[in-house]
Amino acid sequence: MSPSPSAGRGALSGFFFLKTIGMALSQIWANKTRSFLTALGIIVGVASVTAVIAALTGLKTKVLTEFESIGAARLYVFPNRPDNVPRSKIPWEKCRLRIEEARAIMEQCPSLKGISPIVDVTLSVESDTSLIEGMSVSGIWPAWHDAIGRKVLRGRPFSQIDVDTARQVALVNEAAVEELKLDEGGNGGVGTHVLLGGRRFLVIGVVETLQAKMFGMNSSQAEIFVPFSVAEKLLDGWYFMQFVALAKGPEVAEEAKAEIEYVMRRQRGLTKEDPDTFRVAAIDQFINQFKSLASGVTAIAGGIVGISLLVGGIGIMNIMLVSVSERTREIGLRKAVGATSAAILLQFLLEAVTLTVLGGLVGLVIGKLFAIGLTFIPGANLEQADVPAWAIAVALVFSAGTGVLFGMWPAYKASRLDPIEALRHE
Repeated sequence: MSPSPSAGRGALSGFFFLKTIGMALSQIWANKTRSFLTALGIIVGVASVTAVIAALTGLKTKVLTEFESIGAARLYVFPNRPDNVPRSKIPWEKCRLRIEEARAIMEQCPSLKGISPIVDVTLSVESDTSLIEGMSVSGIWPAWHDAIGRKVLRGRPFSQIDVDTARQVALVNEAAVEELKLDEGGNGGVGTHVLLGGRRFLVIGVVETLQAKMFGMNSSQAEIFVPFSVAEKLLDGWYFMQFVALAKGPEVAEEAKAEIEYVMRRQRGLTKEDPDTFRVAAIDQFINQFKSLASGVTAIAGGIVGISLLVGGIGIMNIMLVSVSERTREIGLRKAVGATSAAILLQFLLEAVTLTVLGGLVGLVIGKLFAIGLTFIPGANLEQADVPAWAIAVALVFSAGTGVLFGMWPAYKASRLDPIEALRHE
């Protein structure tokens, strides 16, 4: 059976396409320096975009890992004054959280495993050898450990008796042990005493220090915790309280959130027409907000750096116009022996695209090397910087698109040359 005419035309077209790319590569090789300088804008543009995306991807992965390590079953309750409501109608006092609300939530929300109020008191903290002025001391319930996911490394956590009797006991983290020099007796800080606002507290346990420092901040990581009932007595004037709760599982987090909202509205006597004077937030909300923010920053940064692709494209167009001028006689000769205008247009267009794609590939290699280098920068939190597959695809598509966009006019100009005039060209 003889091959169909359409199959023959397809094979001929494929041969012509490959032949044209081969000619484009030979032209690039024949003018290596000029081709490199021409593609330099594309190389710099693609390398810059790739490096920026790798850095942002690494930072995004780092932050999301920290968020997700917190746990998808955690919920926060904050006081929140509604927008567009006169302050006189809903003053801040009506929005503050109350300890009775935390007890009601714990009793009436079956989807919750535990809840703890958190209130911070600014006090001076003094040990036998060190003094820290204006330190934030947190008052908590025993359920705080499960809700936050912070383990006691030495000693014991707070008990309900500590809270009910307002015992003057404290938990510290490892950073506080180091900064206050509580380990001089070799007991790891447990059993020592500290003065909080002039009151003597017994250190009964040491909790783990959060190692992750968001965005590389180097502020003090010392933390001190006391029973909530003790912190209440130390409050003076204005204070801010929040609740942290733990659902029985990530699958019931939304149900737990709805239960908390229902109990809070009933505790505050809010009607259907009244806006919420509180806010319940889940960790997944923060994750989604950060993902949206990170995507926007990536798009903006990529767009700004992508301007260099525009500059590189202009360079491509200029050099292709020069190439058309230099090869006018060649174009005339090709047309004289039967080359069509479409064939000439495709030839020069493929030369431009080949040049930009090669520049894009070189840029990707350089960008990848930059991404690897970012992982070794100390303190940058970019250990997970990498070039995602979609960035590689976008870079190559942009490179080819630049070649098509800026190579079209030179290619069209070459295809429209009159063969007789072209042969006469000197």
